[in-house]
Amino acid sequence: MGKIKLNNIRIHANHGCLKEEAIIGSDYRVDLEVHADLSVPAKSDRLSETVDYVHLNNIVKEEMAIKSHLLEHVSKRILNRIMNELALVSSAEVTVSKINPPLGGDVESVSVAMRLSRD
Repeated sequence: MGKIKLNNIRIHANHGCLKEEAIIGSDYRVDLEVHADLSVPAKSDRLSETVDYVHLNNIVKEEMAIKSHLLEHVSKRILNRIMNELALVSSAEVTVSKINPPLGGDVESVSVAMRLSRD
């Protein structure tokens, strides 16, 4: 078993419950970790036998581009796509963080972390 991590994917998106968030948008950080058996590609050195992190990054970018009211919703969509499109992945965890959220206070970010497993 092994893991592939994409750290600090930076994206501007329009998620949130406030009208302004849907119009102006906010900055987000996404961290992704997927677990898979990496023993075969470790020997073969073939991209076709592993989890392509370019594919993972594209899933994140595409799902973050779809407006959601809640970070939970976009997180679940990301996980569902990974599990549906990448059969080698046995489990995945995503953390979506909104940078400088409009909370009326000095908060660097808020985050939602979710995990999905084939088990």
